[in-house]
Amino acid sequence: MRYLPQTQNARKAMLDAIGVASVDDLFVDVPAKARMKGAVDLPPHMGELAVERALSAYANQNRAAGAGPFFLGAGCYYHHVPASVDYIIQRSEFLTAYTPYQPEIAQGTLTAIFEFQTFIAQLTGQDIANASMYDGATSCTEAALMAMRLTGRGRVIVGNDLHPHYWDVLKSGVRGCEQKTFKTITDDESDVACIIVQCPDFLGQPVQYADWRALCDRLGAKLVVVINEIVSLGLLPAPSMADIVCGEAQSIGLAMGFGGPHLGFFACRTEYVRQMPGRLVGETVDADGKRAFVLTLNTREQHIRREKATSNICTNQGLCALAFTVHMGLLGEGGFKQLARINHERAGMLADALAKVPGVKVVNETFFNEFVVELSKPSAGVVDQLAAKGIIAGLALDGNRLLVAATEMTEASDIDAFCNALAEVLK
Repeated sequence: MRYLPQTQNARKAMLDAIGVASVDDLFVDVPAKARMKGAVDLPPHMGELAVERALSAYANQNRAAGAGPFFLGAGCYYHHVPASVDYIIQRSEFLTAYTPYQPEIAQGTLTAIFEFQTFIAQLTGQDIANASMYDGATSCTEAALMAMRLTGRGRVIVGNDLHPHYWDVLKSGVRGCEQKTFKTITDDESDVACIIVQCPDFLGQPVQYADWRALCDRLGAKLVVVINEIVSLGLLPAPSMADIVCGEAQSIGLAMGFGGPHLGFFACRTEYVRQMPGRLVGETVDADGKRAFVLTLNTREQHIRREKATSNICTNQGLCALAFTVHMGLLGEGGFKQLARINHERAGMLADALAKVPGVKVVNETFFNEFVVELSKPSAGVVDQLAAKGIIAGLALDGNRLLVAATEMTEASDIDAFCNALAEVLK
């Protein structure tokens, strides 16, 4: 954002133009008791150079993923983004494009969104996908709400370890959420709208869908599969037997960005399309019979009667979806599968190395690129000590457990540095 300070002369000229003596005159209609008295408790204004220095000092307190060994995942993953992705999405026709309401002047944007939908449908094994959601957490909540509309039921069961941020959003948007294990869900629970299963789960454990599908069929409930690490779909089976598949696509085309912006995705079966949230781009032909794209469905309250809307999410992550689409186009099917294999191989290297460190036990029997280890000391303190050594060790869980991840960005030298430093800390 450009820094555009106003001089006193410029402010006086603007006030003169509208016929008031001071900025305070603009607030005369606000009751005095509602106005703040005195100065705001903030630093005084500064010149551009001083602002740059102050903000740089704040930024330098962060440690970027590329600054050293990095093993933190937990829903936001450190992957390589080709330079060509940023080049394309920063072209003005994409960067400044508005919602493509007028298809006659927005075929480029609509085509890109259609390709994004196609990629997501192919990856998830579903019939259709929408134009994207805010992030994985809101996608998960929308999936639960959609299942409730489809079934007319009010209970939502989370069947395994769901990302805690997803849990927070889900509980804020849906009443009647609860967590149960597969063995504690009984066949007489006829009021269940859906069962939500994350794969791999928050602790890195992959899921086999067949038993969950059979359970949902017995209950008459919908099976919702959440994918937090979309690269896993290059190696693990597509959740084609699910009713709804949703999650986070940040790993392809998007930097971690200290938490965002990220890219939610949402896919389902064709028969549920009119209950799907967000917007959908479809293919048609123009007046000359040529292939063209339009906004096919907009089942949101901005476009239709509020009581008929399926969601109050009023946008899609257009630029982020474009970044994903460009990166996927560069990878192709073979490249995407190779990327997934490399991720799993690096995680395997990490697990093998950590298992040799005294005081470390690898908990997971299976994983994709993320897993839990048990340490001989509380994990929170270990993480802090390693951070002081320039190593981001992962996410400290309760007690002595530590969640670690490895991607194609993880080098053998990173693993060696991590294991050596961890051995020192655990002595």
